[in-house]
Amino acid sequence: MTSVLNTAAADNLTHPVLNVTGKVISSIVTLKFYSQGHSGRLGKIGIGIDDRQNPGRKHSRTSRCLRRRGADVGTHKLTDIINRVHENVKYLPGTALPSNVVANPDLRAAVKDATILVFNLPHQFIDKTLEQMKGHHLPYARAVSCVKGVEVANGRVTLFSELIMEQLGIYCGSLSGANIAPEVAAEEFCETTIGYSPPPMDLDAKDELSPDNRHRVPDDYPCVDERLLRRLFERPYFHVQVVADVAGVALCGALKNIVALAAGFVAGKGWGESSKAAIIRIGMMEMIRFGRFWFPDSVNQKTFTEESAGVADLIASCSAGRNFRSAKHSVEKGVSVDELEQSELNGQKLQGTSTTRAVCDFLSTHGKLDDFPLFNAVNRILDGKVSVDELPKLLR
Repeated sequence: MTSVLNTAAADNLTHPVLNVTGKVISSIVTLKFYSQGHSGRLGKIGIGIDDRQNPGRKHSRTSRCLRRRGADVGTHKLTDIINRVHENVKYLPGTALPSNVVANPDLRAAVKDATILVFNLPHQFIDKTLEQMKGHHLPYARAVSCVKGVEVANGRVTLFSELIMEQLGIYCGSLSGANIAPEVAAEEFCETTIGYSPPPMDLDAKDELSPDNRHRVPDDYPCVDERLLRRLFERPYFHVQVVADVAGVALCGALKNIVALAAGFVAGKGWGESSKAAIIRIGMMEMIRFGRFWFPDSVNQKTFTEESAGVADLIASCSAGRNFRSAKHSVEKGVSVDELEQSELNGQKLQGTSTTRAVCDFLSTHGKLDDFPLFNAVNRILDGKVSVDELPKLLR
């Protein structure tokens, strides 16, 4: 999922806020609904409100918080450049941002009064971001997480949609799918999957609080459901499917990066498409197995095999994703993936390496590592304990 948004809005829309300070720490999109009947569309590279397709209709406020560290371009701050030329010249050059996108590094101001929060940031920075947000968001806000990865602590694996719910006390869904950033920016046809099951208090609950103390959306605000999410995210070239399987969508987004590293390793060795196909097949089976083991009551296997978040994203990630490319180049250059990340990714973070290590630590704690030979092999290659040449033997 790309990290720069294009918001095409009506002239009467309050200016959205695009908060940027350098290397990606957090990227949060916020939407404030003023009344029922609002409509939105996914812009070139993310959520946007588009009145051009709905003339005369009053819309929502859109804010973007994208916080970065050390992203000055020469003597100029990236925030100032975005405000002046309406282009992220460092991380997505050549893609125009509309004039109503304003760069502002104030995270708390961006989330204030927002009804919907969309999280899109490297998972390494989610804890700090959530800590800064506490007490500054609406108690009845709803969220969608595009964060890829899992958090492992005390022998427990936590999805980032779950972590957002735990830390902020708001309901959170997940978004993932086969949509490579430059291709979305070029408005090429692609799909995504949103895992979102409206909590009971957003449907027909009479009480003000749910049993887990999450607040009901007020009656004068639109219910965040499949219909609204599709209107917010969908564009003619960007198709959206909404499913109830929040955990499955989140797991697909996390685990596919482990498999993409393996695909990159074999590509770096010059092995052909048959080798990559074997990696994809084995990887898909291990992704499904992980879901069955640890989320048996919530994960639907069809999310992995029939949705964009599953098999489609796995194929795309194993062909053109950042983790695939980095693993491939690391083998070709004879350096570790960690070294390549430091030297060539312009301050951006790989999600696959840290996810691999966290998942394998978790599996080892529970004595299940042997049930996931591909995940284990990728982890050992990352740590320099085995070579890519040994991969076929390790997968027997």
